[in-house]
Amino acid sequence: MGFLLQIINGLQIGSIYALVALGYTMVYGIALLINFAHGEIIMIGAYTTVFSIQYILMKNGLPFYLAIVPVVIVCTILGILIERLAYKPLRNSPKISNLITAIGVSLLLQNIVMKSLGANAIAVPQIFNINPITIGNINISFTTVFTIIVTLALTVFLQLFMKKTKYGRAMIATSEDYSAAELVGINVDTTLMLTFAIGSSLAGVASILYVAAYPQASPLMGSMLGIKAFTAAIIGGIGLIPGAVLGGLVLGIVEALTRAYISSRLADAIVFGLLIVVLLVKPTGLLGKNRKEKV
Repeated sequence: MGFLLQIINGLQIGSIYALVALGYTMVYGIALLINFAHGEIIMIGAYTTVFSIQYILMKNGLPFYLAIVPVVIVCTILGILIERLAYKPLRNSPKISNLITAIGVSLLLQNIVMKSLGANAIAVPQIFNINPITIGNINISFTTVFTIIVTLALTVFLQLFMKKTKYGRAMIATSEDYSAAELVGINVDTTLMLTFAIGSSLAGVASILYVAAYPQASPLMGSMLGIKAFTAAIIGGIGLIPGAVLGGLVLGIVEALTRAYISSRLADAIVFGLLIVVLLVKPTGLLGKNRKEKV
């Protein structure tokens, strides 16, 4: 029973990694940019959760899970602003310029929050006040079940959006070739903005699910979460939606089992060690395909 519980716990944190990794993989797959500020969007989402509960929901007697609405709105707007102000002006610049800018935006957001709200963590009220779900002799928290279901649902929805809608197909075309996409009438500028908006909204959902399981918000909380989610995207195959989800779930299960049966201090080392092993065996990730480029 203990082993099964650890697998379920791994699926929970892995689902959060998967949601964050989807944002990384969409931005990289379409804009060819590693958005290192993505973790800080999650951090802003966590603080938005706290303030929404304290100043809106609690005063009006509303359920705390409704904080998802302002959180997604704030994270989406922040993602669009970052793309418009920081990345768009450098679109035709060398990739290293975009990378350095992404790191700079990440540090800027961290320090703004530290300066304005302090460096100490803030407690987050219990979001889902629902009894655990009992299956046989196993009690599973509602937050765990809800997190897994939401991640799977959003993954399916995102896949359908990419394949069945006009905007999704425009994203796929843009990811293949900017110039060719413009020639067939696709507004590449709008498509890239929509990509950041969707990735940031997913980060907003991930942030409220994360603080529901680990109820505190701090200025540096997005750093390690973002790095692990980026690792998950690489393990699964960055640029691929199924790869991001698979990588997140694998990473979550490995981390949970390591903490339970080996050592919590070695969990991060083993997680990043897994990344090295995967890259040595399959450099494109578990679901990635080798592409040969002609010179």
